Amino acid sequence: MRRRLTFAMLLLVAATLVVTSIGSYYFIRRAAISTAQQQLVGQARAISRTISDGTVSTQFSFKNELEVLDNAGAFDGLRVVELHSDGTVTGSLPSGLTPRMIRIHTLMTGRQTAGSAGSRLVFTAIPTPTAEITAYTPVLVITRRVSNPKDGLRYFGLVGAIALLIAAAVAVGLAQRFTRPLLAAVRATRRIADGDLGATVAVEPHLYPEFVQLAESINSMGSNLGRARNQERQFLLSISHELRTPLTSIRGYADAIVDGAAEDPVDAAAVIGDEARRLERLVQDLLDLARLDADRFSLDIQRVDCTDVARRVVDGFRPRAVALGLELAIVPTETTPLWVEADADRLGQIVANLVENASSFAHRHIVVGTGMVGRAPAIWVADDGPGIPPDKLGRVFERHFTSDDSVGRRQGSGLGLAIVSELASAMGAVVQADSPVADGRGARMVVRFHPIDARSVNPSA
Repeated sequence: MRRRLTFAMLLLVAATLVVTSIGSYYFIRRAAISTAQQQLVGQARAISRTISDGTVSTQFSFKNELEVLDNAGAFDGLRVVELHSDGTVTGSLPSGLTPRMIRIHTLMTGRQTAGSAGSRLVFTAIPTPTAEITAYTPVLVITRRVSNPKDGLRYFGLVGAIALLIAAAVAVGLAQRFTRPLLAAVRATRRIADGDLGATVAVEPHLYPEFVQLAESINSMGSNLGRARNQERQFLLSISHELRTPLTSIRGYADAIVDGAAEDPVDAAAVIGDEARRLERLVQDLLDLARLDADRFSLDIQRVDCTDVARRVVDGFRPRAVALGLELAIVPTETTPLWVEADADRLGQIVANLVENASSFAHRHIVVGTGMVGRAPAIWVADDGPGIPPDKLGRVFERHFTSDDSVGRRQGSGLGLAIVSELASAMGAVVQADSPVADGRGARMVVRFHPIDARSVNPSA
């Protein structure tokens, strides 16, 4: 890549020099022709006035006069031809000119003509009447050959060669500066692809900002992949534990029933059913997250009374709360509707997951509440458990996150609150964890919804 980049830079410089040389040659030649032509026109006018006045012809013969003027002006050719009234020209024109080129019709009107012939020959023709000649009009024709601008291109070529050498040195330096961080990035990404997630790209001083951003992005990618791998490993360990415990119970009680060793087969079958439902709930959580990731989670957003949803979830959870020795309450106790835009079933799933999470840590009380939090309708679940450490509040809704500092009835897989966060976000709500709730203990999970006009749902309200 470095060689290709260097070659591309040199090719660009060489092409620029070639184009500049061609353009310079063209414009220099045009400027030389134009300057020589202007000078020639002025000199022709001065010579024409001298001849017309007869100042020189009184001292020398006319032929000698022309030779002196030709040598003094360093002309390529100086002639006087005869222009007759019928437009014919007699006499020899300077080499390289024809009567058509000097524009006879313009000369017959008494005006001077000028132009160029070929690549470097310039000419001018000017009527030069004298008192002694009346049968025709003498026309002074002068030509001059412009010096070849190619002679100056040799110096331009020398300067171009020097510039090309300087450009080569600069191209090599720039190529090294461009490719060195890219090669470092390639090496780091290959190591990451091979499984070395600790590989990083060194951010050298004086790098271009784009390369700094590239290095930081690769380093961030490796760090995120490493964190994701650790989370995946923790998740697999947690899921393995979650699966092993009910499976062990199911297999043990099933073997006891088959062997006739169970003291109460009905109770053993009940335990098997409870553990099977626990497995089913875990599998369902995994499926729900997979659907959310694939954007295939169906939602039926309607105007829902979240107080009624919370009350139904609490009523369904009371038997388990009694079995766990927990007091489960709902506030407010009255059935005042609180309308939100949500999917009723998914909202019930959110509340159920929050109550399930609270039941794992609560000591005696769980409270489910609905009402206005600020200006937004909300639903929350609070417990009197050990609470959440301040540094963990922002992470409790991450997938597979479990706190080692919290001691609960069971250590979950870290999916319940992640599903709550995903469902709330899908319905346009925001979920937040608060701790402590009171007396330095407890935690509260709050789900806030966008406010809606209750009168549009119940006009009589």
